[in-house]
Amino acid sequence: MNAHPLPEPQDRPARLTVGVVGAGRVGPALAASLRLAGHRPVAASGVSDASVRRAAELLPSVPVVPPAEVLARAELVLLTVPDDALPELVAGLAETGAVRPGQLLVHTSGRYGAGVLDPALRAGALPLALHPVMTFTGTSVDVQRLAGCSFGVTAPEELRLAAEALVIEMGGEPEWIEEEARPLYHAALAIGANHLTTLVAQAMELLRGAGVGAPDRMLGPLLGAALDNTLRSGDAALTGPVARGDAGTVAAHVAELRRHAPQAVAGYLAMARTTADRALAHGLLKPELAEDLLGVLSDVSDAPGPGRGGTGA
Repeated sequence: MNAHPLPEPQDRPARLTVGVVGAGRVGPALAASLRLAGHRPVAASGVSDASVRRAAELLPSVPVVPPAEVLARAELVLLTVPDDALPELVAGLAETGAVRPGQLLVHTSGRYGAGVLDPALRAGALPLALHPVMTFTGTSVDVQRLAGCSFGVTAPEELRLAAEALVIEMGGEPEWIEEEARPLYHAALAIGANHLTTLVAQAMELLRGAGVGAPDRMLGPLLGAALDNTLRSGDAALTGPVARGDAGTVAAHVAELRRHAPQAVAGYLAMARTTADRALAHGLLKPELAEDLLGVLSDVSDAPGPGRGGTGA
């Protein structure tokens, strides 16, 4: 259930026509969610076949047109392109006169705040940064996942209520992020979500190499419990050989990885050192054991490894 009540009528945006520039995984899902809240998607732009197909599935009957035409038709425009493409897109739309005064321009980049929309602001647009803290599949399930999803919100102070109201209408939870804090905020999410995917996929790959037939089934309960414990208790949830200071076990892990999966050694060592530092700082790892453990990590990182010209992983 959404913790935020719907805003009072005077704080809610009027029913708006909605356009999507960049029909990737995010834009059509947000537009579909806004449709459920009573807004009206009227246009989308997309280049690839996948984008056109995605728009057709999530926004049936909404025409796919060039970006300038999207802005011509919509009062609220979602700019859902990759981070690196956003500044050039905004500048181009502003320079060509596509941006209209009073038009709401919303980007969904985690990296940027409202400042990246300054060219559009100078053209009279109303800039909002609404970043959904969610991984998207490009299917209708994304609309359901927005319920209770946090959004990182950055906007001019006078537009703050409107920005937060749009998030609440999509079923989300607005979290205000200051402009200068956006890069740190986004880095934190990348560590938590993107790196998690890499770690889990690598763990499944190694388990298959060890002969485990269903690594997903093996890891599911373990990872679910670890995530739940960590969200509840932070560093106090740390377990395993690094937190215990079992230097011999860690050395054995690295030796096995060097033999069977040398590409995994660098990541293992980096995470082991970080884990040891955090466990020591929080009193979970005894200083005398930490010294032995960090010594092992230093020794194994300098030892020759296969396939890397004697430089290890």
